[in-house]
Amino acid sequence: MTIRRLPLETVNRIAAGEVIERPASVVKELVENALDAGARRIEVRIEGGGTRLIQVNDDGRGMSAEELPLALERHATSKLSPDEEGRYDLLAIGSLGFRGEALPSIGSIARLAITSQSADLGEAWRLEIDGGEMRPVKPASTLGHSGTRVEVRDLFYATPARLKFLKTERSETMAVTDVVRQLAMTRADAGFTLNVNGRSTLSLNPEKSDDEAGRKARLAAILGREFGDNTLEIDAEREGARVTGFAAVPTFSRGSSRHQYLFVNGRPVKDRMLNGVVRAAYQDFLARDRHPVVALFLDVEPQRVDVNVHPAKAEVRFRDSGNVRGLLISALRHALAGAGHRASTTVSGFALGAAQPEGARPYPSAPYRGGGGAGSAAPAWRPEPRPDYDQALVDGYSARVEAPEEDWRPRGDGEAPPEGEYRAEEEVPLTARPLGAARGQLHETYIVAQTEDGIVIVDQHAAHERLVYERMKVALDAKGVERQSLLIPEIVDLEPDDARRLLERSHELAELGLVIEPFGEGAVAVREVPALLGKLDAGGMLRDLADEIADYDEALSLKEKLGEVCGTMACHGSVRAGRRLAGAEMNALLREMEATPHSGQCNHGRPTYVELKLKDIERLFGRR
Repeated sequence: MTIRRLPLETVNRIAAGEVIERPASVVKELVENALDAGARRIEVRIEGGGTRLIQVNDDGRGMSAEELPLALERHATSKLSPDEEGRYDLLAIGSLGFRGEALPSIGSIARLAITSQSADLGEAWRLEIDGGEMRPVKPASTLGHSGTRVEVRDLFYATPARLKFLKTERSETMAVTDVVRQLAMTRADAGFTLNVNGRSTLSLNPEKSDDEAGRKARLAAILGREFGDNTLEIDAEREGARVTGFAAVPTFSRGSSRHQYLFVNGRPVKDRMLNGVVRAAYQDFLARDRHPVVALFLDVEPQRVDVNVHPAKAEVRFRDSGNVRGLLISALRHALAGAGHRASTTVSGFALGAAQPEGARPYPSAPYRGGGGAGSAAPAWRPEPRPDYDQALVDGYSARVEAPEEDWRPRGDGEAPPEGEYRAEEEVPLTARPLGAARGQLHETYIVAQTEDGIVIVDQHAAHERLVYERMKVALDAKGVERQSLLIPEIVDLEPDDARRLLERSHELAELGLVIEPFGEGAVAVREVPALLGKLDAGGMLRDLADEIADYDEALSLKEKLGEVCGTMACHGSVRAGRRLAGAEMNALLREMEATPHSGQCNHGRPTYVELKLKDIERLFGRR
């Protein structure tokens, strides 16, 4: 077999197979080049899902006639500079691109044309390359500003076999849109527009700054206003790494994890660690099939992260991944703990939408005046006499309570205090508190409370279930997880690497009540298990734990099983739906919710209360 040196055209096509997977890959490379060139406005146009046309216009620095041919040579780049000794440091990358592979790879499989104008020269030049064949540079009409226009037509025409592996035009368009959206998240100070088949589908004006306020505004513009209204700000630092960004409250969740974004030094990356980190931070608040929306921006010293581990720069490798993972989890948990009883505003919005009668005509803008009008035969409504406070039932189903506005005394045992054991400590009206004063109970399930500017409806069972669960967590942290010794240790055979991962984490697993020891090559002996879990499939549990430690660097399944048992116990030990509560009991529940972290959602991520503002209620009745 003879060893042959491949021609440059073939080399470029092979390289294109690594860098250019689909039209979205081309858009990513070209937009990153524009951002590296200092562009503040970037316009992307595609046709046919990006296979017929991809055009990227920017207002960056532009290139001269001498630089254009160099830009199409492999491994020629302006983004790396040698040090005093002439060496290039690939761990000190401060730009999005640096390989110098994208343009020659694109030119080898498509019809590529680049028109560029530099600010100092004031003249434009054009260079074309067709399937790897470069044509001479020639003058072009000026762009009217410094910058570059890149046109890619007939993508993969030189490698038609690749076209068969592309998805539908709609799928490719969605992939391009997702790439532009992610890059727009990283640079709030730059404007982005996306035009698909002649129709504008995305238009983002530059924000005033690229700080936290600018990022939040940009994220809200991309992910929706509800995301901006229901997020917690993240800002934490540890050992040379800093994470900022925003994470949604647990009640603002989605059915998939594709709305979780991680940016490292301004670069969008895909990392399985992010899924594990988010899952670990939210494991007490969401069911396993629900996923929160997060956007985290991680800034680390360039020498501590390797961005040269993937041809498309979609993955990175951290020098100290444990520190990064710990920073992300602690930052998320700290933000969630600070959320208190806060719940998603979309819940009340949905409730208000459901309250709007079907087919109702729009209300007039004039305020409601009351009365039946001159021609009305219906008698004017008159309020009924106000009943006494001790009226027990309304229509035999709903207890009506208007207790005097006394304050409350918290209890440590979790039981709602009996009526009469309700003592004032501060002269604060109950309606001035976040969850207000209890005014009634509907269907022996929902507490209705009045605040200064609206009403609050509380699911008494879900709320008390969360309170009991939080107390159980505090007790577990104080006493530790009780263990149950096995009369005969269970021996579990595993792959040697899986056994090693588990034994390296044996101290962490022991804190969770699972005690294991080595038992020969690839075998682990289970000596103690968490007493809460009762009868346990130790083999299945250990295999799940080994997979999760390998994927997420976290023993999630054991923590989740413990959480599920605690949640079940909390469910059975809480106030049940159908139980009538006195006024003091309802107010005591509201006050404890205000004092308990995470009380805005139950253990499955569902809201425990809905707040309706008075102005929104008045709008329903045409008063606004």
